[in-house]
Formats: sequence, C-alpha cells, structure tokens
Amino acid sequence: MSPQPFDQLPRSVRDHARHTVLGATGVPALLAHPQDWSSPAPFCLWMHGRSVNKELDPGRYSRWLRAGIGVVAIDLPGHGERADPPRHGPETTVEVIAEVLPEIDQVLDALRGPGLAGSFDLERAAIGGMSMGGMIALRRLCDPHEFRCASVEGTTGDLCGLYFPQAGDDHEGWPVRHERAAVDPVDANTHLDGFEPIPLLVLHSEADEMVPWTVQERFVDRVREHFSARGVSPDTVEVHTWAETGAPAEHVGFGRFSNEAKNLQTAFFARHLLGDSE
Repeated sequence: MSPQPFDQLPRSVRDHARHTVLGATGVPALLAHPQDWSSPAPFCLWMHGRSVNKELDPGRYSRWLRAGIGVVAIDLPGHGERADPPRHGPETTVEVIAEVLPEIDQVLDALRGPGLAGSFDLERAAIGGMSMGGMIALRRLCDPHEFRCASVEGTTGDLCGLYFPQAGDDHEGWPVRHERAAVDPVDANTHLDGFEPIPLLVLHSEADEMVPWTVQERFVDRVREHFSARGVSPDTVEVHTWAETGAPAEHVGFGRFSNEAKNLQTAFFARHLLGDSE
C-alpha cells in the first residue's frame, strides 16, 4: 500500500505519479511524468524544507506537469517516510544537509538505472528547493554537476552569514549554536568558486522571519559577481521578491502571492528546460 501522503495528493499529480525508493541509502521519492514513462521528460529534482515532506505543496507539481516537466521530489533525512522528529529542529539542519548531499547523486544514478532509464532526461534537469532544501540545492551546485538551471525560495546560500552575523547586520542569527567547522563544508558561499554559471531563479519574501532577505541578497550579489568574472551576464540570476506576503512567518510559502510564485517558477523551468519563450 502506498504511503498515506501520496494517496492524498490531488489527482492532477497522483494520476501521473509513482512512489519509489532510490539509491543505496533508500531515498523515498515521488516521481511524476507529464506524458508517457517510456519517453524522456525534462524534470526538476525538488527538496522540501525542514519538518515537512516531499508531498508538500503539490500545486507546484501540477503546474510543472501541465507544462511538460517531470517531478523528482525526495524526502530529506529524518523527514517524511524516514521521519525522525528530533531531526526536524533547526539544530540539526547542518547535519541533514551534509547527509543528503551525496544522496543527490544516488538519486540521479537511479534515474539512469533499470526501470527508470529513458523516463527522465538527465540532460534537461533542474534542481531546486525551499528553505533547507534550497540550501542543499545551492551547495550542490558548487560541485561538478549536469543541471541546466535551478530555482530556490525562502533560503540562502550563505549559511555562515545566517548563523554567524557580523557587526552591522540587521539580524541576530539563529537561536541555536552551530560549529563553524561543521557549517563551512555545507555552505555554498564558502565554495562559490566551484559554482558553474547556470540560470538561477531566487524567490523570497523581504519580510522573511526565518531566513532574512538581507542574507540571501548579499549571497545573490556574490553569485552575480562570480558569474560576471566568468564572463556570464549577472542577469542569469533572476530575483523576484515581495515586500510581504501574509505567509506564516513570511517564510512558509508566499501567502497571497503563492500562485504568482508558482507560475514564475514554472515559466522559468519551461524557458530553460523546454526552450519556451513564455
């Protein structure tokens, strides 16, 4: 019997979806194909935020599928089908990121393997995530990869800036302690030299109470400078922010702008994975 969260997905997703487990560590995955599973579909590898699961916010998946884009959504360590509630707290974020990074390659290898080979086009793949999932995506992009584009929301690639604020910063840092020696290896900003320029979409509420926009804005500026130094237009990084959205803590989704955010993201993926102009 499939897991209950899978059964509760809307038919627009469920009718296109499969539940499976991928890789040597058994990563639970929600796979959805827009057409025929025998034809290779472009897709996004999507990662959720802290304390939730891969089935969260299926409206984004519905939009991707209608646009012709597949879904590969995974449960992060300690979450969803491998739930371990003590790992839902902010004090475990760094260790969860460190654990899942090598699993991303396991998942991609599994998509090339028996039973799935030919269903997903690894040459037209995106990566993305919300909050902690976005932190993971940005760090993964600092190592060699084949992703064509990426989209993140409510997150930052500057974990040291988030956890260890400096004099003059407009935030006090997180109310949990992280050791810098543990943060550095999973901090995208620390490894930015390895970030190969690809189209990146950043969505954020400027009133976000969990991940201050100022921290992510500084990271975006560094990424744009890095792209420029590589001879790539800084406009390759697209940013859409809202002054405030009405979402819980201005962090969980985009409140009354949720539909707009999902449409922006879907259009971005369509441009870069399908070659659509709109």
